[in-house]
Amino acid sequence: MSEPVRLAASRAPLPPQRADISPSSTRTASHTAATPAAATGAKPGKARDAFFDNAKYLAIVLVAMGHAWEPLRGDSRAASALYMTVYAFHMPAFIVISGYFSRSFDASPGRLKRLVTGVAVPYVVFEVAYTLFKRTAGDDPDYPFSLLDPWYLTWFLIALFVWRLSTPLWKVIRWPLPVALAIAVLASVSPDIGDDLDLQRVLQFLPFFVLGLCLKPEHFRLVRRREARLLAVPVFASALLFAYWAAPRMNAAWFYRRDSAQELAAPGWSGVVMTLAMFGCSVLLVACFFAWVPGRKLWVTALGAGTLYGYLLHGFLAKGSRFWDWYDTHWMHTPLGEVAVTLIAASVITVLCTPPVQRAFRFVMEPKMEWAFRRDAAEVARRRR
Repeated sequence: MSEPVRLAASRAPLPPQRADISPSSTRTASHTAATPAAATGAKPGKARDAFFDNAKYLAIVLVAMGHAWEPLRGDSRAASALYMTVYAFHMPAFIVISGYFSRSFDASPGRLKRLVTGVAVPYVVFEVAYTLFKRTAGDDPDYPFSLLDPWYLTWFLIALFVWRLSTPLWKVIRWPLPVALAIAVLASVSPDIGDDLDLQRVLQFLPFFVLGLCLKPEHFRLVRRREARLLAVPVFASALLFAYWAAPRMNAAWFYRRDSAQELAAPGWSGVVMTLAMFGCSVLLVACFFAWVPGRKLWVTALGAGTLYGYLLHGFLAKGSRFWDWYDTHWMHTPLGEVAVTLIAASVITVLCTPPVQRAFRFVMEPKMEWAFRRDAAEVARRRR
């Protein structure tokens, strides 16, 4: 080929690249598991992936159902089995997605600001709000205010704050998941950790966050194949059967991961076994859950952006139902009543994730707080333009 021809060929425009339209493409970096876009560290306005929004919505519905089933476990072995099965994977699924969408977190000023406004501020606000609620509705006027001792649902926010801050560290470690599992195992046999910042949960749930950091789009495509959906059916059926057998024999507090083995009146070595076994079971059920999450846009897809709203707000009703003795009525403990409670819980959490609720509480969940941060030179120049 002559020199002019070679030059012409080198200057010719490249053929257009095929757009990545896979549901798990990396352009979904504006998502997070249960936090608003402000907490992700990603730029708003990017295309949202319907799969992850659907997954978040379905997971938050399961969270609400699990809270509604808790007072029914003593009267129904079936309710206990459903409760244990759901608790084995619903929070791990949230945390895996949180880790997946924290991969781009680099502790830059912009992302740190969004972490403060989207996670730390809601934590402070709702920790105070829940404390006031417990003092009044819970008839416990002396319950102390403490930002070091998360109450009820707020543990997830402080955990997410710690996990996301640690992201740069996990990105440079050669074997992040084994290290995270080792930390979780050590926590499960360390009763002296105490309750500050709910560190037991922070450390015992840590491997799921690190797993999310390690995942890539192709991993989600793999579990969403037809073969995976078919395999998920017998796996879930087996999990339910095992949970039905284990319900009267196993302490469900293991699933909360808020206590060490010794605090659950178990020998220390059982913490090692249970942590590793439950991690394996949870990962398997999370994969089965993802296999059945729809990838197309549905009427509930838009609700996936409001899961943090539903998560934090429904806690007042979940705890209020205990404070106000709603479960003392006999019909709730019948099969028909259990079905009704389940449907009510799903309906309430759905309403709490809707755009009107998001707009009403955005000042708390996603405050801009520009007054609280310094403007760097680049931002000042951009604003002047």
